[in-house]
Amino acid sequence: MTGGGPYRLDDQVGYILRLVSQRHASLFLSRLGSDLTPTQFAALVRLAELGQCSQNELGRQTAMDVATIKGVVDRLRGKGMVEQTADPGDKRRSLLSLSEKGRSMIAGLHATGHAVTTDTLEPLDARERDVFLSLLRRLA
Repeated sequence: MTGGGPYRLDDQVGYILRLVSQRHASLFLSRLGSDLTPTQFAALVRLAELGQCSQNELGRQTAMDVATIKGVVDRLRGKGMVEQTADPGDKRRSLLSLSEKGRSMIAGLHATGHAVTTDTLEPLDARERDVFLSLLRRLA
């Protein structure tokens, strides 16, 4: 699989990860619909975990670059799920928090997230799931 022998795309980690990612995205879309993208989902769930924080911090905590997190936050604000207020300690900075609408969605998002993970890992038995997730964390 690695090293010697002919190069086969089907044996390459990036290709396999992309196929799994596409399958996961399809399962996500089937469970959540088109109301939220995976990046918007991640931002909402992480903001619920963090509480009020800067846009830069939210971007770091969701592994999104500055331009991506800005677009995600702008769309979530447009949907009324996130609020932005001035940082009382630094007027040049603003802070993000979940709106009431955003907070009311979190339990449902958690349930959907669990279901998508279960669907994605369904071909594996319980031990294989644990090993797989452990190995992915080592690669991340």
